[in-house]
Amino acid sequence: MQELLLNLYQTTGIAMMSLPSLAMIAVSLILLYLAIAKGYEPYLLLPIAFGMLWVNLPASIGEGLMDEGGLLYLLYQGIKLGIYPPLIFLGIGMLTDFAPLIANPKSLLLGAAAQVGIFFAFWVAIALGMTGPEAAAIGIIGGADGPTAIYLTSKLAPHLLGPIAVAAYSYMALVPIIQPPIMKLLTTKEERLIKMEQLRKVSQREKILFPIIVTIIVILIVPSSTPLIGMLMLGNLFKESGVVPNLVENGKNALLYVVTIFLGITVGATAKAGTFLTVDTLKILGIGLCAFAAGTAGGVLLGKLMCVLSGKKINPLIGAAGVSAVPMSARVVQKVGSEEDPTNFLLMHAMGPNVAGVIGSAVAAGTLLSLFK
Repeated sequence: MQELLLNLYQTTGIAMMSLPSLAMIAVSLILLYLAIAKGYEPYLLLPIAFGMLWVNLPASIGEGLMDEGGLLYLLYQGIKLGIYPPLIFLGIGMLTDFAPLIANPKSLLLGAAAQVGIFFAFWVAIALGMTGPEAAAIGIIGGADGPTAIYLTSKLAPHLLGPIAVAAYSYMALVPIIQPPIMKLLTTKEERLIKMEQLRKVSQREKILFPIIVTIIVILIVPSSTPLIGMLMLGNLFKESGVVPNLVENGKNALLYVVTIFLGITVGATAKAGTFLTVDTLKILGIGLCAFAAGTAGGVLLGKLMCVLSGKKINPLIGAAGVSAVPMSARVVQKVGSEEDPTNFLLMHAMGPNVAGVIGSAVAAGTLLSLFK
């Protein structure tokens, strides 16, 4: 009888558990808590955390799903083949209003300055012994653009997909915590009180021409950015043309959220205990935080320079929105500015650098891909 019970116990998942797997399950539960209770990037953090929980259950229950022919293996092909991130960019394009950027083209410079975090992280990763492709994949965390990070990592360093995705989306979720201290440290009260002139009204013709012109220019300069920039601008052209409302409605809702589910679960499923609990993961988390901070600082510092050159007509806080965590970082700018003066409305001014950051991170990813692929 005892032998029968022992044999029965050995067939259960409990007998197959290991300490590393238990640790990863604990991490997944923490991420689930942050997504559900705190609302930190729930649309992606929730499926990522559940995928992580799923795959770290015993082999007969979880890991078998990632074997060839298994459910998660099949869904993972959307990441491996570079399908999911461009589809998400298509949906983002349908949601994005580029009018603030068109009305104030100088904000493109702030979006570009915030990408300094990507190249800062790249050189830090190289100094810590990472290979060129690995360093490029880690560096893109500094762009604060989850789909771009996943796309580039799947091409250059797929073995790091789990920790890079978790780092990218964790720091995106922590934008309201990470950015304000840096913004306040690098600006004076006088600078934070600057009120900016209202943006001019952008015509429908300008909105339609913008995605077409950006597509031509960017792809001619950085052909490797084609999948991301092309889909982003196609989605925006659908939106601004006004002639395909059904495509826009379904693209920014059904398509975007379905793809997000598949991407999140399969990214989380790459975070197995054996590949996630390593020294490299700790390096990635540390470098990612430094990259995000450097990107925020880069945008604010250029904002300070533009403030001086414009005769104090530009509030340097809007430079922090150059990281492409849309629209969260723009909201943080509004919050920090209104703490100094509740009548100071910076949100629309911050949206210019914010959407410019989306373009900038995609261009940076294309540049790194062309260098190391």
